Amino acid sequence: MTRTWALLCAAATVAATAAVLTGCSSSSGSGSGCGTTHTAAGVPVIIKVAKGSVGCSTALSVENKYSALIKAGDVRGNGGGAPVSVNGWTCQGYLTPQILATGDASECHSGDKKIVAVLPAVPTPTAKN
Repeated sequence: MTRTWALLCAAATVAATAAVLTGCSSSSGSGSGCGTTHTAAGVPVIIKVAKGSVGCSTALSVENKYSALIKAGDVRGNGGGAPVSVNGWTCQGYLTPQILATGDASECHSGDKKIVAVLPAVPTPTAKN
């Protein structure tokens, strides 16, 4: 495990512990946080409503069911990357370059509503002298 990955895991654990479930909706690009859950690989992610009005219980439920489908091997594609229907939502993981550029791991959308799973921000390590 590289040092950067270890820092990512440590920061994600802190973020997951500190998160609080609240009601949320948003029409902005940055989105409102609904709390945390985990990807199929066990990586903590922050669930955000990126577009439209969606209750946090719905957002978290859709993301958890999406993760469970991937974990069970029920989603086609490399690592479950193909689009899949989850309770009327279409969910799909992003490709690694996009994840690294944006921090967004996956999205689910239904009509004009969109929720995203976002990796917690990781502080940039500083060089030791």
